[in-house]
Amino acid sequence: MKQKSIVTFIDKMAFDVELNGHHFTIDAGAKAGGEDNGPRPKGLLLSALGGCMGMDVVSILRKMKVTEYELNIEVSGELTDEHPKIYHTITVEFKFAGDDLPVSKIQKAVKLSEIRYCGVSDMLRKAAEIKIKIYINGEKI
Repeated sequence: MKQKSIVTFIDKMAFDVELNGHHFTIDAGAKAGGEDNGPRPKGLLLSALGGCMGMDVVSILRKMKVTEYELNIEVSGELTDEHPKIYHTITVEFKFAGDDLPVSKIQKAVKLSEIRYCGVSDMLRKAAEIKIKIYINGEKI
């Protein structure tokens, strides 16, 4: 399946992005000549990773009949000092909240996403170390 993104220059450092019928703006901050009218491209990689793994985990847990929970995924990246600045380490923190959550099923769902289903994870792992952390009701498991 081929996907296509059209990135069109607007002004200063801003670009309109069209992806599968959805539009959004990417931009740089003032120090780089932009106006901060949208996220930075590298930050979108982190969002893509969180979204990809999140969709996998929710889908897998649904198949395991685990549906009652809250989930936040925090993805952070550490950049190299030299140019081109790339993420050398990415940390993905799955933060679940809810009553009587099945730890083993949550761990299995996250692991399956990480090593089998999430294409974004697989691509980024070729360039950076990806660390996975899971929390249930504030406790690291």
